[in-house]
Amino acid sequence: MIVIGGGLAGLAAGVALAESGWRVRLFEQRPFLGGRATSYVLPDGEHVDNCQHVTLACCTNLDDFYRRVGASGKIKFFDRLFFLDPQGRRGEMQAGFLPAPFHMTGSFANFAPLSFIDKLSIAWAMLNILQTNGRTWDVNQYGGISMLEWLRRRHQTKGAIERFWRVVLVSALDEELDKTDARYGIDVFWKAFLSNRTGYRMGVPAVPLAQLYDGCKSAIEQKGGEVNLRATARSLRIENDVITAVQFDAGREERADAFILAVPHTAVADLLPDEIKRISAFRNLAMLKTAPITGVHFWFDREVMKEPFLTLLDTTTQWIFNKTALYGASNGGEENPQKGQYLQLVISASYNLLQKPRQDIIDLCLKEVRQALPAAREANLIKATVIKEAAATFSPEPGVDRWRPKQETTVQGLFLAGDWTDTGWPATMEGAVRSGYLAAEAVLRKEGRPAKFVLPDLAADGLVSLWTRNSA
Repeated sequence: MIVIGGGLAGLAAGVALAESGWRVRLFEQRPFLGGRATSYVLPDGEHVDNCQHVTLACCTNLDDFYRRVGASGKIKFFDRLFFLDPQGRRGEMQAGFLPAPFHMTGSFANFAPLSFIDKLSIAWAMLNILQTNGRTWDVNQYGGISMLEWLRRRHQTKGAIERFWRVVLVSALDEELDKTDARYGIDVFWKAFLSNRTGYRMGVPAVPLAQLYDGCKSAIEQKGGEVNLRATARSLRIENDVITAVQFDAGREERADAFILAVPHTAVADLLPDEIKRISAFRNLAMLKTAPITGVHFWFDREVMKEPFLTLLDTTTQWIFNKTALYGASNGGEENPQKGQYLQLVISASYNLLQKPRQDIIDLCLKEVRQALPAAREANLIKATVIKEAAATFSPEPGVDRWRPKQETTVQGLFLAGDWTDTGWPATMEGAVRSGYLAAEAVLRKEGRPAKFVLPDLAADGLVSLWTRNSA
């Protein structure tokens, strides 16, 4: 078995198949594993994530993958989410003592950045999601509808849209509301906030992202496989609709009984013969658009933030992560981590920043950080860097699922993995792991010994479990 691509999708497929008895050979063009969810080392020895990635308790398969590779202990989970608007009004979201779906009622009622009318309109839309088990009548209309249109149909106020729906969904789905399929937006609230009282709990890596994958290499190698870095696949040899080999530099070829292609969808066509590109499953990939994420990294000479993370409202900056607190003393061997503070800022769907000079982005974000964090106004910014991921994810635009291929292809021996394949999830780490598991299932099914790797969604609990049981 050859897996091409060492991102989450390829790693999930490789680990699952290695545990199933296959000899897995994984090839990754970069010198590290993790794909777009990884980190690298600066010249001064500090680790920088290419973009902050988080998980939620409702991401059951990502949790399973971390368990398989021994990374579960490297994730810190938090029960409380913090929000701050430019007027200094704070809000928190935390489960109280009530059962689902009322577990957030207390914190929602006290959420200062929202007016009473905002909250009333949000509650009405949430009730609609609850009544339909996350499948309102209009989400499956042909071609899909945008999340913004869905919200307008439910008469959401401007404050509710900008300070609640947009804040959560742009960060979760990396796309603006008018470009997001309503089905995915509703799924976020159904799975994370309504159906289960723990689904919203946010897990943040307590180590640089690359360190989450230390166990992947050993999980494959201990089963007789191998992981090859700096190995760039150039093309696939396909003859009579059967894949026979993958070609690398200097004419080197590697053969196997089966192949999983786990590269970004934008790279698939470069590896395929012209006649295979015309197959609809591959031709349709050109219809998938991409969305950007920008990460901004600040190092201050003193502590400026107490919270582990903070969501900003009505600003370009969406999230601030207190990496010093999250990492402890693990980042780059800093002798005295309390001497300064390292913050990472995240801006999803950052289209308007792609053409901006990096210094302009730093100046803009620094102004917003100093507005939000009074202690930062007196602190000195020691250094800063900006990382732009122009094609960080595929865009979950309305109707996008019709362009996403299955993991098993019409080419014998060729399988696909990637969050862009048909997983039922948007472009998330959970979706990537699901795609890898689905590809592994397809391989074993084709071999005649089917197995199940994909875990079901987090089960409904509280009053929601009774509701879904009675409405089934």
